[in-house]
Amino acid sequence: MGKPTGFMEYNRELAANREPLERVKDWREFYNRLPEEKLKIQAARCMECGTPFCHSGIMINGMASGCPNHNVPSEWNDLVYRGLWKEALHRLLKTNSFPEFTGRVCPALCEGACTAGLVGEPVTIKNIEVAIIEKAFEEGWMAPQPPAKRTGKKVAVVGSGPAGLACAAQLNKAGHQVTVFERADRIGGLLMYGIPNMKLDKRYVQRRVDLMAAEGITFVTGTEVGKDIPAEQMLKEFDATVLCGGATKPRDLPVEGRELKGIHFAVNFLGANTKSLLDSHHQDGHFISAEGKDVIVIGGGDTGTDCVGTALRHKCKSVFQLEIMPRPPLERGPNNPWPEYPRIQKVDYGQQEAAALYGDDPRQYCITSKRFVGDEQGQVKEVHTVQVEWVRNEQGRFVPKEIPGTEKVWPAQLVLLAMGFTGPEETLLEQLAVERDERTNVKAEYGRFSTSVKGVFAAGDMRRGQSLVVWAINEGRGAARECDRYLMGSTQLV
Repeated sequence: MGKPTGFMEYNRELAANREPLERVKDWREFYNRLPEEKLKIQAARCMECGTPFCHSGIMINGMASGCPNHNVPSEWNDLVYRGLWKEALHRLLKTNSFPEFTGRVCPALCEGACTAGLVGEPVTIKNIEVAIIEKAFEEGWMAPQPPAKRTGKKVAVVGSGPAGLACAAQLNKAGHQVTVFERADRIGGLLMYGIPNMKLDKRYVQRRVDLMAAEGITFVTGTEVGKDIPAEQMLKEFDATVLCGGATKPRDLPVEGRELKGIHFAVNFLGANTKSLLDSHHQDGHFISAEGKDVIVIGGGDTGTDCVGTALRHKCKSVFQLEIMPRPPLERGPNNPWPEYPRIQKVDYGQQEAAALYGDDPRQYCITSKRFVGDEQGQVKEVHTVQVEWVRNEQGRFVPKEIPGTEKVWPAQLVLLAMGFTGPEETLLEQLAVERDERTNVKAEYGRFSTSVKGVFAAGDMRRGQSLVVWAINEGRGAARECDRYLMGSTQLV
């Protein structure tokens, strides 16, 4: 431990993000980074606790506490404090395949369980994590490291999101010949087309893909397994298969007027926007534009926030984000003690930008959409809502109850449904005849990841349902370990 009293001597400090009114004019990342000397000071705040929770990744009260990848921040924080950046990199990469992704988009479960947060502010673990990997790329330490020996085994990984990429990287490290199949035109899955550029610049996704290709992984784009390649053919050509296709069926809102033009799933809005940005910087017009429109985003999570930020960059007329759940508290409640992840209200980048432009947070809580109303051309023009309160039903569960007299009409020429996902698509899974659980996800026990079909494994959102990037990486690594064990009889992957 480099600085035993660091957490008492230094305050938590984050680099100020780019100014909201400046960053909404472009699609560049809104983050800034602290200089190296200040990062060392922040690393010095790490207590190196006798019983740390930051790396635990255990489930408490239905949520993860600490890092699901079991990163050990106390070790690489100490190394950063002492200026041993390369050693910090080696320690970080032992547990996390892609710190450049988690360091940007993870909600920092580790910080929610940081012991320093009991008496003050938690350590800036996430910022130090991304600083380590970015310094590694800048210094040239992230050179390709292909395996010294090949096993002769061939593995197909279906899907190139964070689970698929993590799985492929680990299997390649074990010496197997890995082919990753992706139906989109670019590799990255959620990382490429699900998260907007200002939150995760696609240069960093492509940088990692290029590194993995140089290490011997084969990437096949524009190919949907189950459609372009029958499942039976894939099983014959490969010794094992890992399904990492995600939970890509968006949750719908089947209310009156849903068929109107101008109502879109958030995933389609965000994906088309990023593709057009990368293809032509929006010159091709192949995206859903919010320019000059009143925009209603239905859903209060990260995807909803990304829709807000994207609509603002399109120069929308107005934007509101409707959430059926109550407003979270500003501080931990008695039923949400440390080291549980803090369920408190946070102001994300999209809300900051909307407030800077329009003077207020765009989020509206305890509100549900009743119907959509259109004009003579079948274009949506209004969203009709009502406020709700949450009450216990006869079974003791909290349910929303409409409040009479709270009906409201919102002008809207663009409505974005950002209410999450219900599970994986069926085509490939039906061809493989893999067993599914009650939520239609692929049934495969966590820790084993093997499906009901011999030699077929599953990981990430396709197995666990919609979740975080950090969980996808955890599952991809775990599935790779068990796939390697299946192929070779034993494994040294972790």
